[in-house]
Amino acid sequence: MTNHKSLMYQEIREIPAAVQRLLDDSGPAIREAASAARALDPSVIVTVARGSSDHACTYLKYVAELTLGLPVASVGPSVSSIYGASLRLPKALCISVSQSGKSPDIVDLAGTARAGGAMTLAITNDAASPLAKAADRVIDIAAGPERSVAATKTFVTSAVAGLALLAEWQQDRALLAAIAALPERLAQACAADWGALGAVMATESSLFTIARGPSFAMSGEAALKFKETCQVHAENYSSAEVMHGPVSIVGDGFPVLAFAAHDAAEEAVAGIADAMAGKGARVFATTNKVKAATVLPAARTDHWLTDPLALIVSFYAMVEKVAIARGINPDAPRHLRKVTETV
Repeated sequence: MTNHKSLMYQEIREIPAAVQRLLDDSGPAIREAASAARALDPSVIVTVARGSSDHACTYLKYVAELTLGLPVASVGPSVSSIYGASLRLPKALCISVSQSGKSPDIVDLAGTARAGGAMTLAITNDAASPLAKAADRVIDIAAGPERSVAATKTFVTSAVAGLALLAEWQQDRALLAAIAALPERLAQACAADWGALGAVMATESSLFTIARGPSFAMSGEAALKFKETCQVHAENYSSAEVMHGPVSIVGDGFPVLAFAAHDAAEEAVAGIADAMAGKGARVFATTNKVKAATVLPAARTDHWLTDPLALIVSFYAMVEKVAIARGINPDAPRHLRKVTETV
């Protein structure tokens, strides 16, 4: 697979600079929002998002629950936009994530949460968008124009914006230092060679992606991108769930991609990866703790909570090449538009 300069290719390689710009330009807004959240001391966080933005929220859910001890719930936008229900959210923080900030159902639920007593925060690439105007506070992810339909740099910057918010909230110096070092680490992740998986997926029509903990969000994002850019049927499962039924699909050579960060779940994910390889699957894993699966190079970061972000960047660099190898333009997937406005 040769290098093609698609918009998606270019935007993936802009990710390190986009993250640096976010930290530089939106740092004050992040710190102010964190101070407000600390003063609120919420009893719950609710998130509002769709698509890749919802995967960013899944990542933030794990981070918040693991570090702050706060439960995080994703609320379906149709609760407000279709069913017209109100929500009782006193002493809650509502985080809405949308790169465009224009989808009516996301904006509607953010307004409903605010009316229900929540402090509302918008994470968006357009600080003048309807979503931004509906929120108490705004973090501009400062990703710059993203012209490829598939979200890459806006996904990563949205996730980093939320992560930085949580790190500032609890004044976690180790995590803040790791976030500051992310641009360099993500540049290394762009260069990681996942060609072994790419060569297999150039001709396969289905696969599983699996993970656990914060990396589960990246596994979900990867499954979406396979479907979106490669027209490959991909299903995302927790490695704790995949053996409870879905594994029945696995036959000889069935591809599986296991995301494993250098965290407390790494050995458990590696064990499931090897177990699936033992059933005939062709398993690729981002950990050297596997024995039967193929190891993919993982650009480790300075913190276990930032490791998953490097993994998804390496994945993006690979999946763009897979799309081209399959004869698909990754910038313009069929049936899709850059901004999807749902009610």
